[in-house]
Amino acid sequence: MDISLTEYMEGQLKQTTSTFHRYMYDKISWESRMFGLVGPRGVGKSTMVLQYIKVHRDSRRLFYISADHLYFSSHTIVETVDEFAKEGGEQIFIDEIHKYENWSRELKQIYDTHPDVKVGFTGSSVLDIYKGFADLSRRAPIFMMQGLSFREYLQLFHNIQVPVFSLAEVVNLKVKIADVSHPLPLFRNYLQKGYYPFAGDTDFELRLRQVINQTMEVDIPQYANMNASTGRKLKKLLSVIAKSVPFKPVMDSLATVVGVSRNVLPDYFLYMEQAGMIGQLRDDTGGIRGIGKVEKVYLDNTNMAYLLGDNATDTGNIRETFFYNQTRVVTDVINSRISDFEIDGKTFEVGGKKKGNKQLSDAKEGYIVKDDIEYGSGNIIPLWAFGFLY
Repeated sequence: MDISLTEYMEGQLKQTTSTFHRYMYDKISWESRMFGLVGPRGVGKSTMVLQYIKVHRDSRRLFYISADHLYFSSHTIVETVDEFAKEGGEQIFIDEIHKYENWSRELKQIYDTHPDVKVGFTGSSVLDIYKGFADLSRRAPIFMMQGLSFREYLQLFHNIQVPVFSLAEVVNLKVKIADVSHPLPLFRNYLQKGYYPFAGDTDFELRLRQVINQTMEVDIPQYANMNASTGRKLKKLLSVIAKSVPFKPVMDSLATVVGVSRNVLPDYFLYMEQAGMIGQLRDDTGGIRGIGKVEKVYLDNTNMAYLLGDNATDTGNIRETFFYNQTRVVTDVINSRISDFEIDGKTFEVGGKKKGNKQLSDAKEGYIVKDDIEYGSGNIIPLWAFGFLY
């Protein structure tokens, strides 16, 4: 293999530790002939691939390349995999695949011509991955990874080991954090800067702004063939959502603010959702799998909400954003007609410690999810407990 690619891989491996694995590590079909790992920028996809290589490289021939490496300005990925196969290579990982033109076509060719080589690829621009997925849908399973759960944050930054709890265990108040009597200070830190693996960096806010800017001003405009100024307008829309009491989109007024036709706004919201910038809470009119009417729009995670909302960030919005962000990873969540959220027939009302029971009077199975409390009782569940679902 080219020496520059080998040196790049070795440099990346030296910077990678294997002491902590994300929740997706044990869920990925690493032995598949081909698979994709996608997700928003900055959630740790590259690190997880490098961890796998570091653990297994002594027993098999593995290689790592990044599609945005200068080497690929004059070489193709097909040529590189051809050479890797001739040298007896067994598994190659291609990072940032979306930055390579015609990536899906070349991956299809690799799949068809090299049955003995396993291929894994990652993409931060979820939009481009979805766009090229049609060529690969029968060949490669696609795994979606989100940011750190509260549980993962505790393990990564505070060395506090807590197992995953099911939703049933959460609602039955089974969640316990050993040796932590007061979880709320840790929870507050997580809400503000614990969702991303780079949360411990001194330049955390700068890096998060870069993630947002790159996604909104480059990824989405390139994918949707919109001009850069529209991308900047959409970024302003994120600030509106951050400062809102749980945001209910009114397309006519939003179209005026953004300066585009109201007819294109649903598409723009979908692009933002797929790129990991927002979450759209839908009703059940189109079935539970995400084609119902959008009732509320949240920023993707609370770190973004605090960064973009500044001092105007709405507390109620933060609470609901966290609940939706954590539960959507493991189950289908829809808008409740009588309260905030519905999951598998269970109704959840999210609020502060003074939140009452009134809105759940018509619920068959209702729960009050309260912030600012350490422990639950009956149908009252602490908000932080939903951070242990993955």
